[in-house]
Amino acid sequence: MANEKSITIGIVAGELSGDILGAGLIKALKKRYPTAQFVGIAGPKMQAEGCKSLFDMEELAVMGLVEVLGRLPRLLKIRKQLVNHFIDNPPDVFIGIDAPDFNLRVEKPLKAAGIKTIQYVSPSVWAWRPKRIHTIAEATNLVLSLLPFEKAFYDKHEVPCTFVGHTLADEIPLESDQQAARAEIGLDESDTVLALLPGSRGSEVSLLSETYLQTAKQLVDKIPDLKIVVPLVNEKRQKQFMQVLNKVAPELRPILLDGQSSIAMKAADAVLLASGTATLEAMLYKKPMVVGYRLKTLSYKIFSTFFTFNIKHFSLPNLLADAPLVPEFLQEECNPDALTDALLPLLREDNSALIKRFYEIHKDIRLNASEQAAIAVAEVIDAN
Repeated sequence: MANEKSITIGIVAGELSGDILGAGLIKALKKRYPTAQFVGIAGPKMQAEGCKSLFDMEELAVMGLVEVLGRLPRLLKIRKQLVNHFIDNPPDVFIGIDAPDFNLRVEKPLKAAGIKTIQYVSPSVWAWRPKRIHTIAEATNLVLSLLPFEKAFYDKHEVPCTFVGHTLADEIPLESDQQAARAEIGLDESDTVLALLPGSRGSEVSLLSETYLQTAKQLVDKIPDLKIVVPLVNEKRQKQFMQVLNKVAPELRPILLDGQSSIAMKAADAVLLASGTATLEAMLYKKPMVVGYRLKTLSYKIFSTFFTFNIKHFSLPNLLADAPLVPEFLQEECNPDALTDALLPLLREDNSALIKRFYEIHKDIRLNASEQAAIAVAEVIDAN
């Protein structure tokens, strides 16, 4: 039932995956609070739902310790201005979507000032830096987790957490139409298709494109009629990728898509991609995949030296299954030979058992996440 009281919701997303979550949440919240105002940092999808963005979301989309250090003065200035804005103009609730290193540092002073705070998407405390659970408890009134194993961790530490499922699991059908996707981008039903997704951040495209293209070259040598599809998030990333393509593999003629990562995945027989939400999306489309990821050398050394990793896997399909469903290659292991060897059987052999497992996981996390998240947010807003 709609609530006519006028409320303001502060909301900050730090990258494209957060923009998707934020847009779904805003849409669900507007059903309860039709006159609500949303303000913070938003991407195009959230802005289309009426969220006022005080800063460009891409300013927060930076990955790796070294990369963050280069942008630190600007990030600190944005954070300070955001905190001051919300303390001077208190919202009924502040919601930080993912980007925990930024959002938790916004949430903590807001909570101390009496503003209710919610972290939508759990930081990976279950994987590394587990003591950060105390920082999260200090900064938030509630964590909304996308994955069931995250809530179990918070329950163990008695930190309020609600498992809401994942919005992508709701939006993506249990079965997708591969042939329709192929027709949309000019591919034939009989083609063998590999999708390359080198990430949405500039640093990811820089670090992964050469390795991915060298892998594609090796695969084409073994499967001459292989079709390569590459979705790139915007014109800037396309130009960046083309520079690498012209240098490393000018003989390749990949199909470049403007965004449309979902079309690329649906059309593919297998996917080579960076870690992150894209691995979940590929799983939901029931696509065999190989995950290859790199950080800048210094960033990786710092992470390896100072942080203890407590997990056996780093891609979401493997974390959800607690089993090595998809091959993962990190840092130096992410090389063309290893990636080629892992992808060849996925392009040539039957993958029905893997697809069945993906289908089961999809059903487990398909809970109408935006609606569940909106219910949880409304309970925080309406609590005395």
